[in-house]
Amino acid sequence: MTENLDSTDAVAVLGALAQPTRLEIFRLLMRYRPHGLAAGDIGRLLAVAHNTLSSHLAALEQVGLLMSRREGRHIIFAAQAARADALLAFLGDSCCSERPAACAASVDAIPARRETVANDRPLRVLVVCTGNSARSIMAEAVLNREGLGRIQAFSAGSRPQEAPHPLALSLLSDLGYDVSAMRSKSWDEFLGEKAAELDLVITVCDDAAETACPTFPGAPMQIHWGLDDPAAAAGPQEAKRAAFLRSYRDLTARVTAFVNLPFEEMTLGELAPVLQAIGRMDGATKRSLARAA
Repeated sequence: MTENLDSTDAVAVLGALAQPTRLEIFRLLMRYRPHGLAAGDIGRLLAVAHNTLSSHLAALEQVGLLMSRREGRHIIFAAQAARADALLAFLGDSCCSERPAACAASVDAIPARRETVANDRPLRVLVVCTGNSARSIMAEAVLNREGLGRIQAFSAGSRPQEAPHPLALSLLSDLGYDVSAMRSKSWDEFLGEKAAELDLVITVCDDAAETACPTFPGAPMQIHWGLDDPAAAAGPQEAKRAAFLRSYRDLTARVTAFVNLPFEEMTLGELAPVLQAIGRMDGATKRSLARAA
């Protein structure tokens, strides 16, 4: 049954979304449809404090954009696609003759998290940047956690630093990631006859993308997700931390879009343009956008 909004409802929904963090929460949960995320996972992926997050989730749930249920100690939130469809239909009804296409049917009644998948052959992904100290380290952490067994991620650098950047490690640690084994390493570790085959190489800095990558085992597909280097941020410590936070959020947006693809069912020809489009999301470098044009 199609939901209809009146002007009062539409104003309430638009008002709830007219705040940057709430908008990002809803976009994140729309990527996870038909599954949901625990409140703690939403906070981790968007790096939002719990007390702030609670008020934003309540505002979105109040206007029907989210549904929640308790699962043990966790509260699971799921996006209500029908509500978003209804808003689009309301906005389009007065200016065009065709209704916007509805989202695919989803299980809206029972918000549930996606479970970890036992997989003998997960997609093997190598994230590459020059120094392997910031962006690629963060991307490796998020891919492994959000991949839920479907992805096995590594990171490396063409000219690696001696160690990961302290601000990258502290941010990840504060958000609940295990950083005990994280280290900066050369992409040479992923070469040679004994190296495991790779399926995908993602470059996250423009310099690494412009450098000819070696021939990795498995002849993996290569995709560029260019982002500015947070380690290059100048100024006081708070400004530097803010740069790492922006980079982390840009990476989590890309990773969550990626992990919610049915990539096991897609050919490389189908997957490549989708991953390239993900690389053009907010935060992409100008050189990255130019390469994609």
